Amino acid sequence: MAEEKKVFVTKEMLVGEVISRYPDAAFALMQCGMGCVSCPASQAESLAEASMVHGMNVDEVVDYVNEYLAFQAESGEEAKA
Repeated sequence: MAEEKKVFVTKEMLVGEVISRYPDAAFALMQCGMGCVSCPASQAESLAEASMVHGMNVDEVVDYVNEYLAFQAESGEEAKA
């Protein structure tokens, strides 16, 4: 039986909402190549829009962020900047 993955973020969520709910997500997004997470304009963009602007596959970004946040939740570790 396949293990069910926890979904923390979706592509429809705004970058600002993601960072507000899950501060560790900023690190994961920067690791993906989305260095604009602190830019005021990015706060009102969805993950889909921000990914498109950066030429990134939104599904890969969302999967990476969800896996990163799941790992953080399981290990109880803080993200390292």
